[in-house]
Amino acid sequence: MRAIIFLLSYMTTSFAEKQDLSGKMFTFPVESDTAHVILIPNLSKSLTAVTVCLRFFSDLTRSKSLFSVATPTSDNAFLLFNENGYHVFQKTAAKFDGLEDKQNEWNSVCATWDSQTGIAQIWVNGKQSVRKGISRGGSISGAPSIILGQEQDNYGGKFDRAQSFVGMLTDINMWDSVLPYPEIALYMSNIPQKTDGNVISWRSLDFTANGYVIVENLVSLI
Repeated sequence: MRAIIFLLSYMTTSFAEKQDLSGKMFTFPVESDTAHVILIPNLSKSLTAVTVCLRFFSDLTRSKSLFSVATPTSDNAFLLFNENGYHVFQKTAAKFDGLEDKQNEWNSVCATWDSQTGIAQIWVNGKQSVRKGISRGGSISGAPSIILGQEQDNYGGKFDRAQSFVGMLTDINMWDSVLPYPEIALYMSNIPQKTDGNVISWRSLDFTANGYVIVENLVSLI
């Protein structure tokens, strides 16, 4: 039933006009197990490589989901999660320590994964992690459910308020490849990039906000 509901949601939102959210941000004002944003990807194939970049502003010290992708066969098809360090899940998980985000400041984060090598890596505020291996030879297959603000414990739902995001999110992009380091460095420096995400593009975003989520003008990144 949940898959049918998600499919109906996809059919409804996929025909919505895409919005340029330059200079905007999503604000999640309260802890909840309901508030979330569904992102509709520009995608017609399985993914064997991923880059996700985003910026967030929060005062949370507990665990929080930053970007959650589920498929009908995998709750953690690609998950960027923060809990005493950063975690990247692609069915299995890698934890990256020593990358500190700052409370009540904007943090720039990029995460990459390549199926061919299994290598995953994180960048936080210009600092890169060690390279770690997860799910070598894997893929992200099936209609993806991409959620901001919550971590999916099943396809499209089963949210836990203790893992919800509270704060602001902006400049969210997703690519179907590992972005070259010079492009990641530009993102870390808040310099306009040559290319927007070809799976999710902040400047051409198809989304649905659910619950207490507000689209606001961006608070300065400086």
